[in-house]
Amino acid sequence: MVHPHRATGARRRCLAVLVLTLVSTAATFPGTSGRPETAPRWTGTWEAAPSGTAPALPGASLRNVVHTSVGGSAARVRITNRLGTAPLRLDAVTVALQRPAAPASPDAVPGSLRTATFAGATSVTVPPGQDRVTDPVRLKVPADANLLVTVHTPTDCGPATYHRTALQANFLARHGNRADDTAGAAFTTKVSHWYYVTGVDVLGPAPGSVVALGDSLTDGNGSSYGANHRWPDLLSRRLRGRPPSRRPGVLNAGVSGNRLLRDGVGPSALARLDADVLSRTGARTVIVLEGVNDLKGTPPRADPGAFVRAYRRIVARAHAHGLRVIGATLTPFGGSRGWTPALEGVRREVNALIRGGLFDAVADFDAAVRDPTRPDRIRPAYDSGDHLHFNDAGMKALADAVDPAVLTG
Repeated sequence: MVHPHRATGARRRCLAVLVLTLVSTAATFPGTSGRPETAPRWTGTWEAAPSGTAPALPGASLRNVVHTSVGGSAARVRITNRLGTAPLRLDAVTVALQRPAAPASPDAVPGSLRTATFAGATSVTVPPGQDRVTDPVRLKVPADANLLVTVHTPTDCGPATYHRTALQANFLARHGNRADDTAGAAFTTKVSHWYYVTGVDVLGPAPGSVVALGDSLTDGNGSSYGANHRWPDLLSRRLRGRPPSRRPGVLNAGVSGNRLLRDGVGPSALARLDADVLSRTGARTVIVLEGVNDLKGTPPRADPGAFVRAYRRIVARAHAHGLRVIGATLTPFGGSRGWTPALEGVRREVNALIRGGLFDAVADFDAAVRDPTRPDRIRPAYDSGDHLHFNDAGMKALADAVDPAVLTG
């Protein structure tokens, strides 16, 4: 006979989920002074936009390393099968803090590993073209920390949706369900992609999130591997001095090769705006740095009016969802493949239009990084070597060009 007061493990998990959900839906609560105080809310702390697919890894466990921008008392993970062609089945998803080590380690901090569930179940099937979000996971998540998000795929589910350019060592255990392993000894292979994981939210005091929509310049190409020196990371680092209730999450929706006007590597910026920006938890501001790949692509786009029309569509859709939009000027690429004097003229014309009031605010990346003696080129001190992408110093210059006062109001 089962006594009513003896909750099963499943019932306890459901009760915990219910409590966290009730907490997360409260907007304010009365403080001791009688004034409303902000209650914990769900905010995005990390993102990697799907950029393509890779061959499936049936039977493998994938340990993704993700870097938080803001912290909280609980987490939830967004799993994606957005670019897959068959249902994705995961029979285990876990979250843990990564044990600090050099070089990067697949080991979890002892006692931090948690099982993530989906409506109380430890497995999930995600239809093609869709995402699923876990139930809240009770785990104190620090700001500026690395999490391990481990998934196990028991069968071949077709092409795996991934983010190609992680610039981060992630780990693969080729055989067996190792999602519950605290020690990482089974994770013997390093991979430089994020598989199936597209976002992490935290429950905490952050006032929403800022999403950086862009291409390889935002994705971090040219910056140091494993150092989190992409310009959105460095922007988040600039905000460390703010109180937690005034520090927004910073989400990186950069996709290497992405274009503004047409599909290329992954869907165009316009096509992925809803999934990668507008639907992200707590999104309040988007910074748009898109267009260089349209200028230098095949065929190149040389009509400034097409850029303006696309930017206006982004602004209108973002405003309809309550987001402000910061337009970033297009950075120089003189000396790189595809550059011509004619395209340089288009770039300057587009930048003049960006500065002329298309957006709610402007981040003048062009002015921050161009060589004063050759304004069609990046400053040599910021050039990664290909005259297009930025080294760590250049990434910092981009981050420093964003006015923190306009991020969340």
